[in-house]
Amino acid sequence: MSRLLLNCDIGESFGNWTMGLDAEVMPFIDCANIACGFHAGDPGIMRKTVTLALANGVRIGAHPAYQDLAGFGRRSMSYSATEIQDLLHYQVGALDGICRAQGTRVSYIKPHGAMYNDMMANPAQLRAVIQAVAAYDRQLPLMLMATRDNRAAQALGDEHGVTLWFEAFADRAYDSAGHLVSRQVPGSVHHDSDTIVRQALAIARGEPLVASDGSALLLQANTLCVHGDNASSVAAVQRIREALNQQSDS
Repeated sequence: MSRLLLNCDIGESFGNWTMGLDAEVMPFIDCANIACGFHAGDPGIMRKTVTLALANGVRIGAHPAYQDLAGFGRRSMSYSATEIQDLLHYQVGALDGICRAQGTRVSYIKPHGAMYNDMMANPAQLRAVIQAVAAYDRQLPLMLMATRDNRAAQALGDEHGVTLWFEAFADRAYDSAGHLVSRQVPGSVHHDSDTIVRQALAIARGEPLVASDGSALLLQANTLCVHGDNASSVAAVQRIREALNQQSDS
């Protein structure tokens, strides 16, 4: 990829419960990480979100999670490597089936919440996820967190022939290792739109960020996670989109 792609977790409504402004944010993103029913979403929401992504020319990614609807997939759970692979294949296959019915396919995979965080902290779990992707379709890229040093993760991807898309965050603070600062720590989440846009552009330009300890942190990222939770976050995504477009035109 020659430019930074904007990705957004989306399709996270469930039944009569609505979460996120999917229709409002979709025109400004490149990749839609669609929930597959285990942390959010249901067959109808998945179908509607696929339709919306297709109407806006947005790439469709599977956003699988632990089987934790009540906890929104944010609670760590104990699974074996085989169980992790079964969870991924079940969810990716479900979304892929809905995509096929509309003449398209899932084009990448991004795990959600605790599954995403756990695989970044546990090399054995990352291996299990990468093996699951390779077994399902080795052509599907796997999205995972960019850190100060991506080499160990890249080596695992290369070993199994899976393309990795490293992801950064415009609205989060980082520690010196390139991990996200816990949401429990004050200042871990940026709310000022100017700060968010500046961080997005710094990542796009390959410029270092300032880590929580004051050190310079360079993230090699392919994609930037943005959010469409409310009107202000959608406005920030629009500003990032416009700023990135201006950068590519200059």
